[in-house]
Amino acid sequence: MPKPKHILVIRLSAMGDVAMTIPVLRAFTIQYPEIKLTVLTKPFFKPFFRNIPNISIISAEIKGKHKGVFGLYKLSKELKTLEIDEVADLHNVLRSKILKFFLFGKHVVQIDKGRQEKNRLITGQSFQQLKTTHQRYADVFETLGYPIDLSQPMFPKKENLNEKFLDVIGSDSKPWIGVAPFAAFDGKMYPLDLITKVIEELSKDYKVLLFGAGNDEKIILNTIAAPLIDVINLAGQFSLDEELDIISNLDVMLAMDSGNAHMAAMVGVKVITVWGITHPYAGFLPFNHTIDSAILSDRVKYPKIPTSVYGNKVPEGYDSAMRSISPSTIISKINDALK
Repeated sequence: MPKPKHILVIRLSAMGDVAMTIPVLRAFTIQYPEIKLTVLTKPFFKPFFRNIPNISIISAEIKGKHKGVFGLYKLSKELKTLEIDEVADLHNVLRSKILKFFLFGKHVVQIDKGRQEKNRLITGQSFQQLKTTHQRYADVFETLGYPIDLSQPMFPKKENLNEKFLDVIGSDSKPWIGVAPFAAFDGKMYPLDLITKVIEELSKDYKVLLFGAGNDEKIILNTIAAPLIDVINLAGQFSLDEELDIISNLDVMLAMDSGNAHMAAMVGVKVITVWGITHPYAGFLPFNHTIDSAILSDRVKYPKIPTSVYGNKVPEGYDSAMRSISPSTIISKINDALK
């Protein structure tokens, strides 16, 4: 009887991109239970892969012992001891290319990021829905000989929250709304004065849980939460593993085009996303969601949207694009999602 195959999956960053692998890898393990997967990623992201059978995690310490070309060579030697048959490169950057060079002899398929189509989208040459990132990941496995059906996803159960969580959050019966107001670039963030209005209004009917990372975001969220009842700032209070437990219990997550949106979607939570100078057509809509779940800036007023794929390019006059979205539009969308 032939030995089951063993595939190395490479996806090192960023948070949202790693989170988007989860529904694809979960579907893979259900549809191909005989295949072992080893995922190479950053140590911080390890909790994402919990509850998925047949997956092992190898931590890439790219600022430590795996730094630079020599570090990648050292990493390749570690990987060779695992008896990997094939490589699915879901990242396709210089670092993963160097690593694959050191793994020569292995069958490798790398993601097609669709750079040309995305360039046409951001330069205004076309305006249509491109293939989703989830499908681009699935295409890598199909090329390796493992087509994946993503149409009937399975999600993990809600995690039971113990007293440690409930001491912070409380245990009343109001619906829980997660709000993650931050993103990697300002062009993707709903203005703080407006998101504060949204949070104030939501707190009248719901329990609002605020998500952020790092001390700066924690301070901003404390300022928003302090005067409000039923608004709780979770930033800095829990580990990533614990935050995923909480997210699994949300009724809705309100997020930007950011990692938190994908973290909620990967555990089957309903997500409302707010989009500034990026656009869902580039392929980064949360998994199992349609464009109806997205709230978009006014393209009549700001016709160059999307100005970039990742939100890092803000043309003159476009720094206020998200002000074309009213707080009442967001609140209405959340109310509808909870009906």
